[in-house]
Amino acid sequence: MERVDVAVIGAGFGGLGAALSLAERGADVALLETLSYPGGCASTYRRRGCRFESGATLFSGFGEGQLFADWIARHGLDVRVDFLDPVVTLRAPGLELAVPADRGAWVETLASRAGERGDAVRAFFETQGRCADALWSLFSDPGLLPPFGLGGLWRHLARAPRYLPLLPWVGKPLRALVDAHGLGDLRELSLFLDAVSQITVQTSAAEAEAPFAMATMDYYFRGTGHVRGGIGELAWGLAGAIEGLGGRVRMTDRVKSLRRRGGAWEIESRRGTLRAETVVANLLPQNVQALLPDDADVEPRLLELAGAVEEGWGAVMLYLVIDPDAVDGEGAHHLELVADPDAPFLEGNHLFCSISAAHEDRAPDGARVVTVSTHVPMRALETGEPGRYVAGVQERMRETLGRLAPRLAAAVRMEMTASPRTFERFTGRHRGFVGGIPRRHGWHNYRHMWPAPVAEDLYLIGDTVFPGQSTLATALGGVKLSDHLAGRRVAAEGRDGVYLLT
Repeated sequence: MERVDVAVIGAGFGGLGAALSLAERGADVALLETLSYPGGCASTYRRRGCRFESGATLFSGFGEGQLFADWIARHGLDVRVDFLDPVVTLRAPGLELAVPADRGAWVETLASRAGERGDAVRAFFETQGRCADALWSLFSDPGLLPPFGLGGLWRHLARAPRYLPLLPWVGKPLRALVDAHGLGDLRELSLFLDAVSQITVQTSAAEAEAPFAMATMDYYFRGTGHVRGGIGELAWGLAGAIEGLGGRVRMTDRVKSLRRRGGAWEIESRRGTLRAETVVANLLPQNVQALLPDDADVEPRLLELAGAVEEGWGAVMLYLVIDPDAVDGEGAHHLELVADPDAPFLEGNHLFCSISAAHEDRAPDGARVVTVSTHVPMRALETGEPGRYVAGVQERMRETLGRLAPRLAAAVRMEMTASPRTFERFTGRHRGFVGGIPRRHGWHNYRHMWPAPVAEDLYLIGDTVFPGQSTLATALGGVKLSDHLAGRRVAAEGRDGVYLLT
């Protein structure tokens, strides 16, 4: 039986981050992935001669000193990133806002639209910026990720000056900060906040936990860019780096079961059985439950997380091939479209569109590819006819595109669609849930901020655990778990002696 120190299940960016960080420390690691390509929900897949992003989004972590930039440099990865300006263009009826790469310029754009309340806008962003600086420091240095639970939260915050700006807003919605500055009726600001909150913390500004939402408001300005060729280029690069350090990366090797035996884990996969001292699962909690025997001794946390996931979202998608001149300029573009700002940012009313650059050669005859996504509440699929519901959402997506991006909509050469069922089929995620647990305001967001096993020597990473909910955040979660495991003695049978992760 093959033996390793750590088996990582799932080559999403959480799994890639954990496996690479462990391999860098000298651990004997195996990374097992069901699909034939890495990245999970943040991957690049091939269909009909085209290369599409699985999800429509931007990616951060490429700024100087940030995690992905460091990995690219350290391992000599052939990954090229374009930093866009504007980063994204936000459109609603009668309104277009181009979000520039410079945060200060963006603040002044919104302040100029606020008339006499321009100074209130600046004060709002000054408060937000202090909070964002405190939390983004965690993303620059994973060692700063807080080792506290609910009981010690206030003590930790009180003795850490960098977190003091967060204190007034813990447990409150982002809308409370807006109202405190008298800006609740500023249309442009409300549109931006609801849009950025929906794609990051997975809920509206009225519900979003303020500290998390204030951090993600800086998402566009913190090393965010477009990976040439698709995010899959980075995923493959990280997989190659793991192999270069002696790790084993096994694609198309679906894990069938996990069983605790003789003080270690036995992982049964499509290719055989693997024995590991520790298992790291880049999976939804429901998928972990499905791998374990019925009598497995699991922590209550696993069941709690599974219940929270059920309150989350699925994604309905359009994958388009468009004429190369359907958008201005040859670079990549990202559009965020809102048909009705007063309606929920769901079900085709709100779209995020990622458009490839003209020079990326991702479709035949010089065409560009576009990934378009919208959120759908998974409970909506539990009643009636889910197929008809999804088709209706996709039709509303086409209507929103036609209304707010008519030139793009008129240039479509080919269309493919996807639904939560598609994500379940290809990624294996329970029912096709994506995006993690919505960060709705409340103290519950701070209960699990330290890597903890969900069973003996079995750990969960990904978008359902802190810090989660972005490609960078899931990768950082993997690094933080590696830090947590460092210093633990891992007995590796078949090797000389016992070695220590350092």
